[in-house]
Amino acid sequence: MQPITLPVTLLTGFLGAGKTTLLNHFLQQPQAGAVAIVENEFGPVNIDGALLEARDNVSIVELSNGCLCCNVRGEFTAALHDLLDKRAEGALSFDRLVVETTGLADPAPVIQSFFVDDRLRESLQLDAVVTLANAQHIHRQLDEHPVAVSQIGFADRILVTHGDQVEPQERDAVMARLNRINPRAAIYQVTNGVCPAALWLDLAAFTLSDDATLQRGFFIARPQVSEEVSFQPLSRPRATRHWDDAISSLVLEAGWLDLHRAGEFMNWCVENWGADMLRYKGVLAVVGKPERLVVQGIHSVVGFDYGSPWRESETASSRLVIIGRNLPTEDIRQRFMAACA
Repeated sequence: MQPITLPVTLLTGFLGAGKTTLLNHFLQQPQAGAVAIVENEFGPVNIDGALLEARDNVSIVELSNGCLCCNVRGEFTAALHDLLDKRAEGALSFDRLVVETTGLADPAPVIQSFFVDDRLRESLQLDAVVTLANAQHIHRQLDEHPVAVSQIGFADRILVTHGDQVEPQERDAVMARLNRINPRAAIYQVTNGVCPAALWLDLAAFTLSDDATLQRGFFIARPQVSEEVSFQPLSRPRATRHWDDAISSLVLEAGWLDLHRAGEFMNWCVENWGADMLRYKGVLAVVGKPERLVVQGIHSVVGFDYGSPWRESETASSRLVIIGRNLPTEDIRQRFMAACA
């Protein structure tokens, strides 16, 4: 019998993005259930933890005097072990875990901790990285702070706040830039933290799946009107400014691939550029295999599995999306194409 793993949501975003506001809205909902929250602040006093409007069904662990990305092997991992111990002893009861990082934290080492620590890997299932971005300030933050770009690059879902407080042209420019950095993440515009939990919880983003969809627009959530969201296609901003972000996406597309050469390509990528590949996911068509080959990775941690079979009515194709930092895109593209059958 497989042990039950608890879902973990990593909530990130630069300073002032609205993470605590989102959490407070969620905690007031009846469907919040029993949840444990790990709060982190850069400094000796955790302000955000004191701002959470927690009920009896919420357990809060506060980490101070440093960001998670610097203490992932120490205080953070120890705190998660302590939570699991208390849950096993019956001292705490929770069915999910939300980790809210400081706005200055790089998500990479936090994410990796759930894969390199044996107990965390067996007891916790990282569900998704959810990144918040303040539409009023995100352009400047991306220009000035590399960690802000990293937070967008690692995201499985991006929630844009204060989009209703900027001009539509500026909002569209924000959405276009976020999509350029990370076309794999669905983008939602939310207001005042009022966001249905289904839009950022239980996304199963770290489960190998056949979905390699690229986003071509963003969604506007208006839960005060209805639970539905409206889709807005990306428009070309009128401004001529070009953003040369160090982190960007590389989309590789081809037909059938040779399994051996595709494996050599992935090994080459991981060995040479693993430190610079934030997230990558693909669905590959492999000669001699009726099923899709699904690949997903973070830096040098990569997983493969076969998914659903190709249907006779569809054209089998390969697509790999790599979100990385200063990657040699043409060299990678040529080596990928060399794996074609």
